[in-house]
Amino acid sequence: MAGAFGKEVADKVEAKSKVKANAGNFFEDFFVGMQIVHATPKTVTEGDVALYTGLTGSRYALFSADRFAQDCGLESAPIDPLLAFHVIFGKTVTDISLNAVANLGYADGMFVAPVYPGDTLRSVSEVIGIKENSNGKTGVVYVRTSGVNQNDELVLTYVRWVMVKKRDLDAPAPEAVIPELPANVDAENLVAPMMDAEDWDYELAGSPHAYEDYTIGEKIDHYDAFTVEEAEHQIATRLYQNTAKVHFNQHEQAQGRFGKRLVYGGVAISMARSIAFNGLANAAQILAINAGAHANPLFAGDTVYAWSEVIDKADISQGFGALRLRLVATKNLPCTDFPYKDEDGKYLENVILDFDYWTAIPKRG
Repeated sequence: MAGAFGKEVADKVEAKSKVKANAGNFFEDFFVGMQIVHATPKTVTEGDVALYTGLTGSRYALFSADRFAQDCGLESAPIDPLLAFHVIFGKTVTDISLNAVANLGYADGMFVAPVYPGDTLRSVSEVIGIKENSNGKTGVVYVRTSGVNQNDELVLTYVRWVMVKKRDLDAPAPEAVIPELPANVDAENLVAPMMDAEDWDYELAGSPHAYEDYTIGEKIDHYDAFTVEEAEHQIATRLYQNTAKVHFNQHEQAQGRFGKRLVYGGVAISMARSIAFNGLANAAQILAINAGAHANPLFAGDTVYAWSEVIDKADISQGFGALRLRLVATKNLPCTDFPYKDEDGKYLENVILDFDYWTAIPKRG
């Protein structure tokens, strides 16, 4: 049986090697244990950082000013962890989600080391789960992706699952394998910031609030809002070299379910995090992704609002604590009343993002 399976895989690889252009993998091309080395390493430059800032409005001092970062013991301002995440994610799209219907969720993400301008990032993935949907037209693929720098040092790792179209509707369903994933990253496993909080300048950071000032269960309306423009979301997605058809091909998407292009979910994450500065300005460094869901689609012309809830707290080093936060983003709906789910536990139609993550914040001492 194993021999037959191995021959089937080899035949697929040989067949694809004869085709010059890449149409992307369909559901039946994936198998558990599949290893994928993704193309096009990217050196992240100061130009990329400037463009990311221009597209998201991010204001976190740690990623904006060399002197601020150096006063915390770093060599210079690191790049925003979400920029690193999007670059590493973007590499995977051609192989994993070029033919996706939707990116469904994230889990078990860990930010291991800072990334600086001049670092070169590349991505590798392993398929860890697979399950065909009951409609026989699509299936869900689970992958763990790791991003490494030019020294082969791990920068971050995460799991995501994506719904992918089948090429051949008559292809038999594979044996379902659904990986066991942790509900959240344990605080004991967080990598504490490689920084000194003693000289953290709260005034320059934009907020007086430290670790001690936040309480579990506290909710914060971030007030600010950004309208997503058509050109901006496409430029952002191209910055990450994400080639997913649903974000760019209006000719094709006009015939689809929504009749227009979808905004890449990472744009929603970055815009919501940028908005969250107002209330969480000192919680700059993301440490882990516990879970994430793109609850409803976001389109150009929609206005993004956001609110946060403190789910948990943890003391992780002498100078820093960690806040576990739920970041909820909405479209065309202010967050004064903290919109989230209805009585049946379903996301409200204006909720576009439910993002559960750990972030570092300095302790007052």
